[in-house]
Amino acid sequence: MAQVGRIEVDLDDPEFDAVLAGLHVWPLDLAVAKASTRLDFKRDPADELIVATSVVHGVPLLTRDKRIRKSKH
Repeated sequence: MAQVGRIEVDLDDPEFDAVLAGLHVWPLDLAVAKASTRLDFKRDPADELIVATSVVHGVPLLTRDKRIRKSKH
C-alpha cells in the first residue's frame, strides 16, 4: 500500500513498531484453504484467503470491496 502511495508509513517510528508487535498472524492451514473454496463470490485468490481466514477464526473483516461486503460470510 505504501509503495503505490495509498498510505504513508514511517518504518522508523517507534509507534509503528509497537503496532506491529501487537498483530497476530494466522497460518494458511487446511481449514482456511477449504473455507476459501466455499465462499459465495470469486475474487483474487489472496482476497479469498483473507476472507476465509476471517471466517475460520471468527474475526470481523473490514473492507471497501463491494463484492466481499455483499457476501453472506
